[in-house]
Formats: sequence, structure tokens, C-alpha cells
Amino acid sequence: MLLSAIIFGLLGSFHCIGMCGPIAFMLPVDRENSIKRFLQISSYHLGRLFTYSLIGLLFGFLGKGFYFFGFQQQLSIIVGVLMIVVILFPKILQKLSLSKKISTIILKIKNKLGAELKKKGNDTFFTMGFLNGFLPCGLVYMAVFGALATSNAFTGSLYMFLFGLGTIPLMTAFVYLGNFTKGNFRKNIQKAIPVLVVFIGVLFIVRGLGLGIPYVSPTPVLEVAADVVKMCH
Repeated sequence: MLLSAIIFGLLGSFHCIGMCGPIAFMLPVDRENSIKRFLQISSYHLGRLFTYSLIGLLFGFLGKGFYFFGFQQQLSIIVGVLMIVVILFPKILQKLSLSKKISTIILKIKNKLGAELKKKGNDTFFTMGFLNGFLPCGLVYMAVFGALATSNAFTGSLYMFLFGLGTIPLMTAFVYLGNFTKGNFRKNIQKAIPVLVVFIGVLFIVRGLGLGIPYVSPTPVLEVAADVVKMCH
């Protein structure tokens, strides 16, 4: 399932351009020194990856609690259903994003980002990336669902790290070249993203059903253990 994180990031970066592109384009990078500019952009991405990894660590740890109580399969099914529901009923995310508490937090993050844009210190770019990682985004929510379903703090962190890694190529190109994703190509990608999310949601559901399909829907550990015990007897 870790592959889905990279795919989310790669295709989701077209969505990220619309949400976070203006911030990336306004980064106070050195336009004359190419090496320094590369290091600055890399620092910005490291900040985002660090934030995503922390979020993945938290939700992976929460998922571990479900695994401990034997709800890993049910959790995978719930996550898959949530992914599909959010795509079919997008207003759910809008209501979540518009809640007063979240709106207040978002405003504080944006204000902090605005202050950082005026600086050019060594830590400016990492800080901006770090803050950028906390801005709400539908694709980030989907990735968080995936991290939760991993039921492991480390794997959850890795899931979100890979998601962030997938967004880097296009986001970097945007900083260097500006908005080059206009036209039908971008529209087609945007249309493909919901289909991808639903497909991955179905995969999570199938995985939770434990159909005995290697790598896709493995047999539950408890059932395998029971079979081993029977064989021993």
C-alpha cells in the first residue's frame, strides 16, 4: 500500500499547485546563484516532508491502537469507505475545513507564512515548508487516512513521507518554471485524481476483507495462526 502514497503525491501535486503553488512561487529564493537556490528549495521540501512524517507518525500510532485491539481489518475497510465517501460527497471536507477552530489555526499558519516570506535567513525555507505542511488539503487528508490504516507509527510516517516525496518533482518545476500546467492536460489530471482516490479506497476495502490474495488482500494473521495450530495438532 506504500505505492499508493507515491501515486497520491505524484498526481496530487497537480492539485497542490493550485493550493500551495502561490507560496512555492513566492519563495524568496536566490535567482542568481543556482546552487544556493537549489539548496533553498531543498530545505523547503525537507520542511514539508518533516511535517508530513510527523503527521504520519501520529496517525500511524493511532492506527496501532486499532491493531492492538484486533481492529486492523475493520480499520482498513473504514478508511477505504471514508475515501470513497469524501470523493462522492466533497462538501464533507468543506465543512471540516470551515470549522471555526480549524479556520483559526489556518489563519495563524498563513500569518506566520507571510512573516517568513519577508525573511531570507538560513532557516526560512525549512520553516516555510514545515508550516506549509500543516495547511489543509483534500489529498493530504486522503494520505492521512492511508497512514492511519497502516496501523504502525513508523509505516504511517513513511507513508506520509512518500506522499510528500511524490509532490516534489512538480512543485520544484513550478518554482523554477512557473505555472506550466495550464490547459487540458492539467484538467485531465484533476479529473483523474478522484478516480484514483476511489480506486485506492476500494483497494483498502479489499485489503480489509482478508480474501487471501497475496499482497492485495492477505489472509488475517489470526486465521493463519489458527491454521498453523491445527496443522501442529
